[in-house]
Amino acid sequence: MFASWYERQGPAAGVLRVGEVPDPEPGPGEVRVRVTVSGVNPGDTKKRRGWLGSSMPYPRVIPHSDAAGVVDAVGSGVDDRRVGQRVWVHGAQSYRPFGTAAQFTVVPDQQAVPLPDHLDDELGASLGIPGITAHRAVFADGPVAGRFLLVHGVLGGVGSLAAQLARWGGATVIGTVRRSADLARVDPAAVSHTVALDTPDPASEIRAHAPDGVHRVIEVSLSANADLDNAVTALDAVIAAYGTAAERTELPFWPLLFNNVTLRLLGSDDFPADAKRQAAQDLTAAAAVGALTVAVGHRYPLQDIAEAHERVDAGGRGRVLVTVPD
Repeated sequence: MFASWYERQGPAAGVLRVGEVPDPEPGPGEVRVRVTVSGVNPGDTKKRRGWLGSSMPYPRVIPHSDAAGVVDAVGSGVDDRRVGQRVWVHGAQSYRPFGTAAQFTVVPDQQAVPLPDHLDDELGASLGIPGITAHRAVFADGPVAGRFLLVHGVLGGVGSLAAQLARWGGATVIGTVRRSADLARVDPAAVSHTVALDTPDPASEIRAHAPDGVHRVIEVSLSANADLDNAVTALDAVIAAYGTAAERTELPFWPLLFNNVTLRLLGSDDFPADAKRQAAQDLTAAAAVGALTVAVGHRYPLQDIAEAHERVDAGGRGRVLVTVPD
C-alpha cells in the first residue's frame, strides 16, 4: 500500500517518507479501513517532533489517529456485515504504530464508527481527537442542559466542537476569541455570546451574560486564563483543561478552593473506554442532525504530507486534512 511514515523524530520535511509498505491485516476484534481522508492533529506533529522529550515508541510510525473511509476486511470475532460500511476512525495511532496516513489502517472494531451516508468524509475525518476531547470536556461532569458554559478558543478545533456539542446538549454557550477582529467569525447558532480577550475587562463582559458565574469552563490555555476563569466561575464549577502555554502552570489556588472549583485535566489518548464510546455515539448523532460542522482550512495529497504537518506546526485556521489516493 501507499503510505507515509517516519523512523526517527524531527522536522517534517526531514523525517517523513512516502512510498510502498506491506498491507496490514486485521487481527481478532479488528477491522481494516480503506482510508479516503486522514485528519492531522497537533498531537500527531508533536509525536513526530519529540515534544516534551518523547521518544520513538516503535521503529516505524505511520502517523495520524483520525480518518474516514470504508471497512474492507475484518478479523475474527467481527461481524462480516461491516465490510463495505463507511466509517470514521479515531485513535488509530494511539499506542499503535500504524496510523491513518496510508491507504489502509487497522483498528479495534469499536474505533471504526459508522458514518451516516449523508455526512461527507471530510467531516468524518475531523471528528476523532478534537471531537472526543471536546465531548469529554463538555460532558464528563454530567448533563449541561440549562447550564452556562464558557468555551475559550471557540474558533479552534476543539473549542468549536465543544461549543456546538454544549449547545446540542442544551447549554448556553459563552465563547472567547483572542482578538476583537475575530468576533465576526463566530457562529451565533452555537455561541450565544462572544467576548474578545483583548478588551479591557473580559471578566465583566462574561459576568454580564452569566451574573451568577459559569458552571463549566472549557480551557485551551490554563496558564493564560487561570485568573480570568477564577473571576467568572460559579460555586462548584468545573474547569476542564486540555491545554496550557506554561509547562508549570500557576493557579489562584485559594480563591478556586473557596469556590469549590474542580480542575479536570484532559489527555485524550487515555480517556476511559466507556467515555470514548459515548463520545463516538454522541458525535455521530449530533453530526447526523446537522448540529456539528467543521471548518476545513487546508487539504493536501498524501505525497505532500510534510507540507500538511508544517501547516499544523505553524498554526492557523481550519482543519488540516490529507487525502489518500486509490
